[in-house]
Amino acid sequence: MTFTASTTTRRSAAEIEKGALLVLHLSEAAVVRLLDPAQLLDGLADGFAALARGEVQTPDRPELTVPEKGFSLAMPAWREGANLTVKIVNVFEANLDIDLPNHLAVVMLFDPQTGAPVCIMDGTHITAIRTAASAVLFVRALSRSDARIATLIGAGVQGREHLRLLPLVRDFDEIRIASLHYEDAERLAMNWPGARAVRDVEAAVRGSDVVCLASHAYEPVIASDWVRPGTHVSSVGYAPPRGELPIALLGRARLFVETEQAFKAPPVGCAELGDVDPARATMLGELFCGTRPGRENAEEITLYKAMGIAMQDLVAADIVYRRARAEGIAQYITL
Repeated sequence: MTFTASTTTRRSAAEIEKGALLVLHLSEAAVVRLLDPAQLLDGLADGFAALARGEVQTPDRPELTVPEKGFSLAMPAWREGANLTVKIVNVFEANLDIDLPNHLAVVMLFDPQTGAPVCIMDGTHITAIRTAASAVLFVRALSRSDARIATLIGAGVQGREHLRLLPLVRDFDEIRIASLHYEDAERLAMNWPGARAVRDVEAAVRGSDVVCLASHAYEPVIASDWVRPGTHVSSVGYAPPRGELPIALLGRARLFVETEQAFKAPPVGCAELGDVDPARATMLGELFCGTRPGRENAEEITLYKAMGIAMQDLVAADIVYRRARAEGIAQYITL
């Protein structure tokens, strides 16, 4: 092999040090202020369409488990025109006993030209609102246009975010809230006009046009036969090995999922879908690309089972980052 002398002044790798890098830092308060819910809904619709066209990379998420404590997931995503995005989300249920959220997350952005870090932002709010926003986006896409009564099961973070977003997509006359602890549903309902806590979950579901499951239950929280024809149902809870969604409902409803990864074993996919043929499901992006239909008639039960994918984090983080740059926010840390 013959080596020729370089005519450039490029330094060798051994001579180059990283030095100080300025990285934009965005707190939870900043993320809450910068992330507009209506913009997020539209951004997610575009993101799901891009996903269906093969324009978004979302590899399987690996998991670290701390026995009897919790688990940590790494969720990377990228599409042309955005930064490389990686979210680390940690789920530790006992945190609630010490007044700390049971989901804690950080989102990191990297320059796609160099790989250099450009931003680190709180991901706890992003995780909460993007999960609810995807469910509510498909209330908009799949529920009947005359839907007026919704029942929300779960009065935690997801319950709060669903209540924030549901009025953006339908003119609900009433949103009923049920919870394992009735007083939690009462406290949540007090903050939202048109919302009320209910004790009789079966009656609430039987009289609803939209049912949103947003619990952390390890067993089904409703029965399939409570759901009347024409209802749209969403389920965002993640609690293997069973979960909040009744398996029998899968036999009555048209199923919609984010990607075929939903049918993999947890932590990548959904425990409730383990025995379901993926060919039965419609990918959400197919609706926005126009390649598959949404609701086909007023009697159809539509069902969205969420698993959560990194594309959602990418969309939310990109909105926050672009607004922060546009506003000239200069809260930097040095790496």
